Amino acid sequence: VPSVKPGYLRPLVPEQAPEKPEPWTAVMADIERVVMSGVTHWQSPRFHAYFPTANSYPGIVADMLSGAIACIGFSWISSPACTELEVVMLDWLGQMLGLPEEFLARSGGEGGGVIQGTASEATLVALLGAKSRAVKHAKELHPEWTEIEIISKLVGYCNKQAHSSVERAGLLGGIKMRTLKHDNKRRLRADTLREAMDEDIRNGLIPFYVVATLGTTSSCTFDALDEIGDLLATREDVWLHVDAAYAGSAFICPEYRYLMKGIEKADSFNFNPHKWLLVTFDCSAMWLKQPRWIVDAFNVDPLYLKHDQQGSAPDYRHWQIPLGRRFRSLKLWFVLRLYGVENLQKYIRKHIALAHFFEKLCIADERFEIFEEVTMGLVCFRLKNTNEINEELLRRINGRGKIHLVPSKIDDVYFLRLALCSRFSEES
Repeated sequence: VPSVKPGYLRPLVPEQAPEKPEPWTAVMADIERVVMSGVTHWQSPRFHAYFPTANSYPGIVADMLSGAIACIGFSWISSPACTELEVVMLDWLGQMLGLPEEFLARSGGEGGGVIQGTASEATLVALLGAKSRAVKHAKELHPEWTEIEIISKLVGYCNKQAHSSVERAGLLGGIKMRTLKHDNKRRLRADTLREAMDEDIRNGLIPFYVVATLGTTSSCTFDALDEIGDLLATREDVWLHVDAAYAGSAFICPEYRYLMKGIEKADSFNFNPHKWLLVTFDCSAMWLKQPRWIVDAFNVDPLYLKHDQQGSAPDYRHWQIPLGRRFRSLKLWFVLRLYGVENLQKYIRKHIALAHFFEKLCIADERFEIFEEVTMGLVCFRLKNTNEINEELLRRINGRGKIHLVPSKIDDVYFLRLALCSRFSEES
């Protein structure tokens, strides 16, 4: 972690852009002088904060090629390879995870995948698709209601431990998101969800969207997806989105797929290969069973964007918030081919094994306790003492500058998080 203070960079560079071109040597020298002095080294084996951000030579080279090709793949005709490789790569990746066929384009049905920039975007995109579907169905049942009246009644739900981007999606989508209390294992359960939905229905509201989290940010817990899916199967107008931003990468290993039991009941699913699958940022994989609701929500089709092949292949501009998009599937293609599924599985298993190694060290020291069951590459631990003592411990750890951790707090219990982030991490 750098030792610079806010505002460090401005005095190191001129006040204005140069009138004349500068030599490459000068620019590269300033990378060290100006940039590297203020970089947090996320790829260091001593960096254990947040969750990982992936990095690999195949991903780096593919990103360079994407920049060199420099296409903007908003529609099939704008660069057919950009669209078609993405369709196939999302099918490859979906098969690696064991996703149901109805999520895959190769099934011949309606479903398919798309690369978003982040899981936050995927959550918002799913919410807007759910909103579009809910408004249409409500108008069919109540033609006298205006669209504004319908939207004012819509309400979505998530675990109190869901990522803050879920609540933010509600703000951006103009609807109410309720954060619900978890059980003693920090999971959202179907009974809690049922009570909240029934209460809202009695109050004249319309439940329309649920986010189930597989691998929460604070402590990597897993909502009870299977029972939530069973509940929502009886309520057809409620969209179930699954956010597995971090933990989803582990589902390429068959032994961890029990954590995604019930995925066939979801309407959309998302995880970030750019977190834990060695694909450089940004690459957030999203699958939808019925992408038509997203397309309907986002479809603005001026003449200058039309082409003769519309309907024969996806125009991904209708599957996302921006218009333009980079050739992101290239890096997925490179990583999957140059590592192979077998080596990616080994990478995931190694990180989880290292997490269990650190867990054992904590258990062996009677001063410490494990706050959350270790299932992935994250260990939540604390001293058996007050929150204040644990805060002081974190200050001392980070103050030494040897490793970097971040804390979290659940139900007023403060704990430290150690995440395995680097592909260079070893036991010693």
